[in-house]
Amino acid sequence: MKTSKAIKYTLFAFCFFFWVASALLIAVGIYAKMAKEGGIVDLLTTDPALMLIVIGSLMFVITFFGCLGALRDTSILLKIFAGIMLVVLILQITAAVLGFIFSDLVVERAEALVERGISTYRDDLDLDNLIDFTQKKLQCCGSKSLRDWSANVYFRCDTSNPSLERCGVPFSCCIPEKEETVINTMCGYGVQSQREWDLIDKIYVEGCLDKVVVWGRQNLLAIGGITLGLFVLEIFMIVLASVQISQLTLISNEKKRKSLRYTSR
Repeated sequence: MKTSKAIKYTLFAFCFFFWVASALLIAVGIYAKMAKEGGIVDLLTTDPALMLIVIGSLMFVITFFGCLGALRDTSILLKIFAGIMLVVLILQITAAVLGFIFSDLVVERAEALVERGISTYRDDLDLDNLIDFTQKKLQCCGSKSLRDWSANVYFRCDTSNPSLERCGVPFSCCIPEKEETVINTMCGYGVQSQREWDLIDKIYVEGCLDKVVVWGRQNLLAIGGITLGLFVLEIFMIVLASVQISQLTLISNEKKRKSLRYTSR
């Protein structure tokens, strides 16, 4: 008796794919961490490089158990893999349900996270790039308004602030001019001291949180489809591991019965 090759190699293929992907995440995270030019932000929620390393490491360990267990027909490794995957699946479903029930709390936490990112802007190159990308992509500025940038030490709108960027915003808040080839990094200087209706053609005046909510509603089907697809894939991998464990258990029991028959003779 042998385990099904179709189940064995299908599970191995899925685990190997995610194993390689996790190794790439770790490599990118380590490279980004080593290439930082400014101060290092050690908080997981405000350090994209550290987040990549942590997520990649967890995926690497979990999928390693799956790869080795499936390939070597090792029941204990498959049980560890299936158990961890089941815990991850339950945590994801719990987080989704709690996020739906306590949506206001989620928004508050998201707002606090964005504000923390704004206050640490210029301290972490990866975080800077993430914030700039978000503001340019969603055409927004700050958390709720462009004046949220006053929470940053460089853009604080205070007469005692010696920074040249006082009362300003990052260049990613600026509406690019037509056929612009060179980015004007000084386009946001002093805009916090101006009235918003005078900046409509120059600066994105809407906050990013509202833009994220609108984007989520517009792409609700796509987000739901991707989330459901991940859930189905995780369940599929758990089922494959469980089936292989059952087959290994049957093989082990059959060997024991044969051994008992042989010794009884």
